[in-house]
Amino acid sequence: MRPRHLKLAWTRGLFLILCVAIPTLLTSPSDAQDVPIERTFVQSKPEVEKALKELKPSASGRLPVLDGFTRPSDRALDRFQRGYYQCAVQVSSTPSGGALVRVSAKITAWYADPASSKSGYQVLPSNGRLETDFLDRLEDALGGKGLPTRAVASAPSLAKNQHANSAPDISAPMPRGTAPADASSASVPAMPANSPFNLGNGVTSDRAASLATQKAVADKHVDELTKEAKGLEEILRNQAHPNNLVAVKQSGTPVLVSPIEGAKVLFLTTAEDEFEILDMNANWVHVRISGLSRGWIRRSGLEMPGTFPSDAKAGNDLPPANAEHFQVKKEQIASFPGTWEPLRGKTVKILTVQKTGGSAADTGSRAKLEFAKSLFDREYVELTQAPTTAAGVVLIFDSEDGGMAAATLPVLQQWKAGTLSDQALWRRCFFDPPEAFISQTGQ
Repeated sequence: MRPRHLKLAWTRGLFLILCVAIPTLLTSPSDAQDVPIERTFVQSKPEVEKALKELKPSASGRLPVLDGFTRPSDRALDRFQRGYYQCAVQVSSTPSGGALVRVSAKITAWYADPASSKSGYQVLPSNGRLETDFLDRLEDALGGKGLPTRAVASAPSLAKNQHANSAPDISAPMPRGTAPADASSASVPAMPANSPFNLGNGVTSDRAASLATQKAVADKHVDELTKEAKGLEEILRNQAHPNNLVAVKQSGTPVLVSPIEGAKVLFLTTAEDEFEILDMNANWVHVRISGLSRGWIRRSGLEMPGTFPSDAKAGNDLPPANAEHFQVKKEQIASFPGTWEPLRGKTVKILTVQKTGGSAADTGSRAKLEFAKSLFDREYVELTQAPTTAAGVVLIFDSEDGGMAAATLPVLQQWKAGTLSDQALWRRCFFDPPEAFISQTGQ
């Protein structure tokens, strides 16, 4: 019976050993819980909590690199991207009236697995560097009154340390001149005051590497923004600016209803306002305001495009003889007010013309015919710029010796194309009464 009892005792002992050993063997460094780091401060809990509120923004953020902040694992760090850390802080009062602060850092990053289906965010174990650095900054904020840092060891890590009889293999620097408190606790070294994540004035190789990484990222971003800005400038430079636009030089420049001094003012412009050129002469520019609205602006008040001379040539300095004698008082689209067959019952554009006030110059048939010619020229350009229902142009000279002149758009088109001379144009126009224009029509 005795051998049987010995065999049963040996079996139970082996079972107990396996119960302790298997969890320890199955717990890899990468799967172990992060070891919290704690430090005691002489200040009271409320004072410490107040200082922690000021440090809250630095308790989480992006990690420029993962190397040096996590414990070694079987996964290559170069497969991790977008590292992020977040510190959890617990504060408790001590019997002496001070405060015990315990910090644990959680590091997460995107793992790009060769098998895309296995890719995803993963938690990486902290090596204590972030926790110790946070406690160092807290100590600085409290005036440097902190006791040595201690790591709170978990059961698996404690068993491992006792079995190995050595400190854990951590690449981070040791804390400020402190050593492991005792052989039974797994001390996690802290960062020196001049660590990459500390606010000290010193610079270490780790900090230099971190700053170099951040500077490289910032420089790359600046280069990308610079290239983008240059690309936009190139696009703007290459965009063809319309060469048929004029710009107003000074605010208050008037837009008139006709190219005559004293004509009705439509509105006053603002400096750098732009208008499309419809026609021009030596002193005036006919511009499109919007839609079918038109107006005239003094050429001297405009910045002309490069394809047009900014000043009139010497031989054209004087305005046409008729320009200062008449002005357009009214424009409208209506039915033809006469019985001339080519326009009878059709829609036409009617312009009412009056003599300028105080004009003592000759406003007889020749002056009226010359002014009619300029208006036919102008109105044909306007009417053909956009769809219109007008079949012709009618000029009504509202004066004692006035009269009416009319022309169809097809006739004006032939005249503008050069297939009709001025004399041929007049023979195809309607005049009422004819004697108001007869000296120039040859009728």
